[in-house]
Amino acid sequence: MPKPKPDDRSDNVDKLQEQVVNTIENLEAAHDTLQNEDLPEEQRQEILAKNRRREEAIAGKREEIKDEYRFQQQQKQE
Repeated sequence: MPKPKPDDRSDNVDKLQEQVVNTIENLEAAHDTLQNEDLPEEQRQEILAKNRRREEAIAGKREEIKDEYRFQQQQKQE
């Protein structure tokens, strides 16, 4: 039976930060789309709902970044 890989969290902060940046870019692109006056109301509401979920995801990822950073600092002290 193969050994499980050790938990390598060394680049988690970088990965999470990249996810935040990508989500912010998507949020901004969607906001630009909302400026289109010809956008059907149903599509407008879907975009607004998705943007709310994106904002929640960004907040969650930022908390994960803080947790990972604290974890990495704690590992360095051990």
